[in-house]
Amino acid sequence: MVLGVLVGWLFPEFSQNLKVVSNVFLRLIKCILVPLVFSTLVVGIASHGNDLKAVGKLGVKSILYFEVVTTFALAIGLLSVNLIRPGVGVILPPPGTAEKIAAPPITLAGIIEHIFPRSFFEAAAANDVLQVVTFAMIFAVALVQVHGRPHDTMIQFFEGLMEVMFKFTGIVMKFAPLGVGAAMAYTIGHSGIGVLFNLGKLILTLYAALAVFSLAVFLPIALFCRIPVLGFLKAVKEPALLAFSTTSSDAAMPGAMKRMIEFGVPRRIVSFVMPLGYSFNLDGSTLHLAVGTVFIAQAAGIELSIGKQLAMMLTLMLTSKGMAGIPRASQVIIAGALVTFGLPLEGLILIIGVDELMDMARTTINLVGNCLATAVMARWEGEFGKVEEIQES
Repeated sequence: MVLGVLVGWLFPEFSQNLKVVSNVFLRLIKCILVPLVFSTLVVGIASHGNDLKAVGKLGVKSILYFEVVTTFALAIGLLSVNLIRPGVGVILPPPGTAEKIAAPPITLAGIIEHIFPRSFFEAAAANDVLQVVTFAMIFAVALVQVHGRPHDTMIQFFEGLMEVMFKFTGIVMKFAPLGVGAAMAYTIGHSGIGVLFNLGKLILTLYAALAVFSLAVFLPIALFCRIPVLGFLKAVKEPALLAFSTTSSDAAMPGAMKRMIEFGVPRRIVSFVMPLGYSFNLDGSTLHLAVGTVFIAQAAGIELSIGKQLAMMLTLMLTSKGMAGIPRASQVIIAGALVTFGLPLEGLILIIGVDELMDMARTTINLVGNCLATAVMARWEGEFGKVEEIQES
């Protein structure tokens, strides 16, 4: 990461040629996602045999946990942006410059429809984790109802696929330093070292809010659920650095799943909770939505009442569940909120200018939050501490 920043700063033109290195690394990581998530989820659910109630209970517990934590994220985001007021004094771009950013409104019906794939292969090709999870869950429930040799053959196949994909992950992760360095060099070379100071107040507001969220929400949850904090931090360190430097949740997810299994969370819980969390538990992104929307209102000189901000929080809580699988997701969600509450869309251009720097922090919190969720669910299920070794080739 440090070398990447230096190369991007000192050799900005050369650093643009390094994007191919980071892109190759990210492509290799993303090609792991679908077979790894699908195989681990099928094995995890099918291993329950006919006890599908356990899967349903785990799903309900996970969703309730996600809703509570993301609500805290929104509340802390709103509190931070109202206290620091980073948008005051910022000049908005002229009207009409944001026409291309406008996005179609996100509706509850659209979010529900998005959960269910038209084709498994289409969802797999798009790396749409939520749709893959939906298909895998139905597939696994169907597999439980099959008996005899066909059932055993399919279970053995997916167990083998799962083991191979963990080996695949280990091989790809050996190239992580190259991919991370190239990504950082490209980002700094493309945007310039000056981007670190532009809109610095907004960036600091987001980072401060995420730090407060981690200390005020994640830490108490870990202590209350008796999760070894130092051990947890050691387990998530490498995936978190990868998420921070590449701004890609997909890149960090396979490694994070592997680390949490080694940390003592059963595979069936990791394979179920983590993919689900990437659709319903994006704490960093949710907090960013609150900060970004109110920042634009402040820049436009529009004072939002407490009632309107609470209404905005409820809207963002709903629409943030539709972020999975949407390109430039946070910008699309913010654009929808701006339209809904009559705020100028031009303010989104300011956020886009420093979005990569903010994306580093929110992606990292998304990852850590989902790793913590797997450990919490394992504790609630009474299964935390069952270490499963994953042998490296």
